[in-house]
Amino acid sequence: MRPRAAVGVAVGWPWRQGNRFQLLTESDRIFRRMLEAMEGARESVLLEMYLVESGTVARRFIDALAGCAQRGVRVHVLFDAFGSLGLRAADRRRLASSGAHLTFFNPLSWRKRLQNCLRDHRKLLVIDGALAFVGGVGLADEFIDGRRGRRAWRDLMLEISGPVVSDWQNAFACNWSRSGGSPAVPEVTPESPDEPSIAVGALGRLALSEAAHRSILANDVVRRINGALRRAWIMSAYFVPSRRFRKALRRAARRGVDVRLLVPGPKTDHPWVRHAARRFYGKLLRNGVRIFEYQPRVLHGKMALCDDWLSVGSSNLDRWSFRWNLEANQEIESAALAAQAAATFAADCLESQELSRRHWRRRAVLDRLRESIAGALDRILDRWRRPGGR
Repeated sequence: MRPRAAVGVAVGWPWRQGNRFQLLTESDRIFRRMLEAMEGARESVLLEMYLVESGTVARRFIDALAGCAQRGVRVHVLFDAFGSLGLRAADRRRLASSGAHLTFFNPLSWRKRLQNCLRDHRKLLVIDGALAFVGGVGLADEFIDGRRGRRAWRDLMLEISGPVVSDWQNAFACNWSRSGGSPAVPEVTPESPDEPSIAVGALGRLALSEAAHRSILANDVVRRINGALRRAWIMSAYFVPSRRFRKALRRAARRGVDVRLLVPGPKTDHPWVRHAARRFYGKLLRNGVRIFEYQPRVLHGKMALCDDWLSVGSSNLDRWSFRWNLEANQEIESAALAAQAAATFAADCLESQELSRRHWRRRAVLDRLRESIAGALDRILDRWRRPGGR
């Protein structure tokens, strides 16, 4: 029987016990583990990606996917039609001709008008219904060290095993089906709570955002911030938060919670998004929120940490993604993993510049002008509504 959440994503997915999670914090290791997992696949490989561009990383993955298909593994690949515009036709043909089933989410068309803005921003790999990878990386060379001293973008990924992987496969199957993918992806039933292996491991569940629906993902993060007792730490690559997010952060800081934002510094692929976000910093700083701008390289990671609750995935927790994107995060209740995530976050803060309330008031006039212009553009975009959406 199809899980209830696969029929109506707005109702949410259940918490499942007995999962194992490993936080992967460097792209080289992330890609190595994903490729190793595909090499060991015996039954199925499901890959869902937003950013896909021809180059070294894409070639490695196409080779691995083709190898899986050629040895009889069922391979289903779902790329976002806009995010994969940089994937050359020759690479598309090579993947499709290998025996892999390739489908694109929401192909662009001038007839769709604003519907073209609806994008699949999820990053997911599921192997044999038993192992999953969820996070923020894309199949692009920006995520590996390059020539001329270019450093890989900073990102995060979770390696997941346990009952919750079945939910990830079912979520992929649902999105594959509505994208017109064929043949159908089999849905699976999670392990029974009576299984002995369930007694060991961490609690976890999916949190999805579906653009047209009220976002379970967004609601969960705000609820956790509101209930935080010790810390509420947010890492985001493009953090242009809604009013309720900003209020939740300010309220938490005022009641003594350690509230931190880890956001991009000058090295960013979308500088105007950074400027749009910075117009909110003054009020946040005045209410006790600590803001760290990451300096060494482009920050692309997405993580929310509230006490011992952790959420890692594709969502930047920004207004645009909640209105227009399909997003997917893994939520976890685990003191041990939260401690590891906190250590990673704190180490990144040491490589960041913490903004000072006093110095913020003295920032350059040019910075203020950029923030005003970017803010005006953001307000225009914020008025857009999807036809039929909320």
